[in-house]
Amino acid sequence: MPEHGMGLVYRPTRKCLRCDGEGCGKCKNGRRQIKVWHIQFSHRNKQYRESSRSTRKSEAQALLKKRMAEVGAGKRVDVRKAEKTTFEQLCDLVREDYKLNKRKSTRRLEISIKRLGEFFAGFVALDITTDVIKRYINTRFDADVAPATIRNETNVLRRGFNLGVEAGMVVDVPTFPKIEVNNVRTGFFEEDEFRRVLSHLSDPIKPIAEFGYLCGWRLTEILELRWSQVDFKAGVIRLEVGDTKNNDGRTLPFRAIPALKTLMENQLAYTRSIEAKTSKIVPFVFHRNGKRVKMIRDGWDRACEKAGCSGRLFHDLRRTAVRNLERAGVPRSIAMRITGHRTEAVYRRYAIVNEADVAEGLSRLAGWMERPKSGRA
Repeated sequence: MPEHGMGLVYRPTRKCLRCDGEGCGKCKNGRRQIKVWHIQFSHRNKQYRESSRSTRKSEAQALLKKRMAEVGAGKRVDVRKAEKTTFEQLCDLVREDYKLNKRKSTRRLEISIKRLGEFFAGFVALDITTDVIKRYINTRFDADVAPATIRNETNVLRRGFNLGVEAGMVVDVPTFPKIEVNNVRTGFFEEDEFRRVLSHLSDPIKPIAEFGYLCGWRLTEILELRWSQVDFKAGVIRLEVGDTKNNDGRTLPFRAIPALKTLMENQLAYTRSIEAKTSKIVPFVFHRNGKRVKMIRDGWDRACEKAGCSGRLFHDLRRTAVRNLERAGVPRSIAMRITGHRTEAVYRRYAIVNEADVAEGLSRLAGWMERPKSGRA
């Protein structure tokens, strides 16, 4: 076996099946050398052997060099344990991590794990190589899945490997191909389009849509809004730290917009009437006969189709609110507090300018240029 530093790279031998171990021209003393290179090294007075899963000696040497670096850094290496780690165990590590860190996107996580499981179920972690990951990505692209969705799924798998390394359950993390995502926001509603959609929505969903149109809040923030967060005396809605996607608290003085003030008052009257009928407290601001609204997608899609706006998303209301704030000349720092955007870079992606805005800007420029030079202040 050739030496490589303090370890070895070698090709093991096995009994020759051709001559049944008796010796022939294809073997030596009844044993044949296999093509795959292996490595051997010591850690804490214990011998470790590992397959490089490659017929190239250079790749085995690179693997041995990596293992020796891990040993030198005092990193615990348990190849036998790593050989038994499964895809399902990696997913459990991610679930535990989400629970420990109180991540809110558990529903999205489970969807990603389900999709990954359709391909990787039963896989041993060692068999999930870069080539296998590429096959999974191509399979998803062939199914016309959005690049952002595929990236979310592979990020879950990558996170599982990283946690597995920390737990000593896998030896290393395979290289994950980079997935380019171009998800620049483009959809928005003009007021007449929104009013048409609103006319086709069911009564419990209409105030949700109106709130989104006026404030640009995320749908989950609207659906989870409780009366305990509404102060009618002060005319303010308060979202505490941890209630929002980015964990930033914020306030919304709803009395400042008459339409929003009326909406909240009507919603309170509706809630009180339901409580009187059922003799039960309704904690949520937006509800169906006292029951929390969890999903609106089917009703929303039908309303958009009837209004001639097929394919529009509820999230387009968020983009619309940003655009309206920009048109109204609201300072960007204040607008971001209203909509809940943490960074200006993300906010700018929502600040959509269409042809009408551009035409209006050019008209103003033309008017300025037609003035006498003395009046161009």
